[in-house]
Amino acid sequence: MNTEQARFNMIEQQIRPWEVLDPTVLALLAVVRREDFVPQAYRSMAFMDTEVPLPSTTSPALQHMLPPRVEARLLQDLDVHKHERVLEIGAGSGYMAALLGHRAQQVTTLEIDPDLAQFARQNLERAGIGNVKVVQADGAKGLPGEAPFDVIVLSGSVADVPPGLLGQLKTGGRLAAIVGQLPIMRARLTTRRSEHDFVSVDLFDTVAPRLRNFDEPSRFSF
Repeated sequence: MNTEQARFNMIEQQIRPWEVLDPTVLALLAVVRREDFVPQAYRSMAFMDTEVPLPSTTSPALQHMLPPRVEARLLQDLDVHKHERVLEIGAGSGYMAALLGHRAQQVTTLEIDPDLAQFARQNLERAGIGNVKVVQADGAKGLPGEAPFDVIVLSGSVADVPPGLLGQLKTGGRLAAIVGQLPIMRARLTTRRSEHDFVSVDLFDTVAPRLRNFDEPSRFSF
């Protein structure tokens, strides 16, 4: 595989057509080596328009990296700045945290799976990214002890965003999550305007694996 050609094709054929046009985001995707965050067994899938499996010996379900176009679009729409603190829920391989780390002052990424937390930590260390901290923890409650954050991103899907997470945003802060139920999910960006005022906008339709331990709606049977 010609790695640089595959990276170029990913950006030009998958990401740019998904309305990712911010030149700083496109430049970042060209220099952060996605293939270095993919398990060796799936390295040939690093630049494909698909989820990449993240095997674990401790997880009850197979975890995945999000497709590159979804990661890129979330990164663009969050509009992270160098003075901002970011919380990610669902570190996975550490790739999204690496992208965020290049744009933010400091990133904390929570990963419930100990195998993946270690995998992400090793990948980030190897990439020389020093402003990202990987914490092996259940991210469903966020990180109230270190809140408030400028940006929160959920790297997976939930039925709905818990109010407790929204409460960990600063005024002016943004939270991105993929919300809903199969077959319909949408990436949603919520901005905190004041203590009790939040505004949400749906960005695009997509689907993503569930994050663990977030509440699901009750299902009634008759």
